[in-house]
Amino acid sequence: MSRHQFKVVRSGTRSNSTSLDMKLPPDVQFHEDIHLLVYRPQGVLNEAAVNKIIRVIGKLEALSKKPFNRFFDTLGHDEVQLNFEYMIHIAIYRRLSYSGRPAVKSAILATDSTIVHYAKLHALMTQGSPIKVRIFQDRKEAARWLGVAEELLLAPASV
Repeated sequence: MSRHQFKVVRSGTRSNSTSLDMKLPPDVQFHEDIHLLVYRPQGVLNEAAVNKIIRVIGKLEALSKKPFNRFFDTLGHDEVQLNFEYMIHIAIYRRLSYSGRPAVKSAILATDSTIVHYAKLHALMTQGSPIKVRIFQDRKEAARWLGVAEELLLAPASV
């Protein structure tokens, strides 16, 4: 495989590597066959966590030949340490860095009121850009909007 191809992650598999020798964090899955990134973080939602997923998305966007949708399952977060200034900065950065590209959907599964507020701010700040953000409290609705099977959005069973 060339340096700029991803190893296909078939739906239902649990691979965290790409053919680019890019090791994905354990809380990230990339399903190239259905153009979907799934992120299921745990613990504290802070700048470090957001920066980590922004770096992963940026690398995948730079190397992927096709646009891909995103699903962020925030239900594993047990604490939020963010502020509005940082979230505005991230939303503007994402809006500018993805400018001129094909439309993508970014589904955020959230029930925590603080996370919902930050997600709404992100959605508002990316309006009019190719990044279409929606917040969901129901995984089934998120799957329907993304056009994927709900099972793909479920956390993998613990080994």
